[in-house]
Amino acid sequence: MKKSMTLSYEVGKGLYLNITNKCPCNCTFCIRNNGDGAYGSDPLWLERQPSAGDIIEDLRSRKLDEYDEIVFCGYGEPTCELEILKETARYIRSVTNTPIRINTNGLSDLINKRSTAEEFEGIADTISISLNASDAEAYDKVTRPSFKGVNCFEEMLGFAGRVKNYVPNVMLTVVDIIGEEEIKKSQEIADKAGIRLRVREYIDQ
Repeated sequence: MKKSMTLSYEVGKGLYLNITNKCPCNCTFCIRNNGDGAYGSDPLWLERQPSAGDIIEDLRSRKLDEYDEIVFCGYGEPTCELEILKETARYIRSVTNTPIRINTNGLSDLINKRSTAEEFEGIADTISISLNASDAEAYDKVTRPSFKGVNCFEEMLGFAGRVKNYVPNVMLTVVDIIGEEEIKKSQEIADKAGIRLRVREYIDQ
């Protein structure tokens, strides 16, 4: 593994894991469109797909107990490498009590071509799902998913509804640049689903 592979990076008191560059979406506000890193990190573009062993080796150089949270969130969608995610999370669980969060687009079932919600049981304390918009049409315009002929908005909400049965804390998120009206509608969607909505600040790097 070459040093150019940034597999983990710090943001505040959190440790973020960059386990893949793969993603089935091309969101209009994606930080990948603005630069090579995030929040002052080294470049997050990976020269190859790292293995779970690569990521665990990187984690062994970190003092995991000193972080407030360990977050699967890099330049790709972490559920694109679900087996690597699970193996890495199990390792983290075995060596520290630091909480684990997974930031995801909520399309894991489509990506992995099976129902995956129950696979997150025991490996995550929080799952943060990008809602992005308040209806399917707006969602497709903002998220631009690669899955054709599928209502990705409904798939994402379905995953959110199922995974909350297996993970203690599940939230839906939107970026503040979508506007007050869309945020209000998104809140209604979240309320209907019985899931907390978090409005994230958009950071233009």
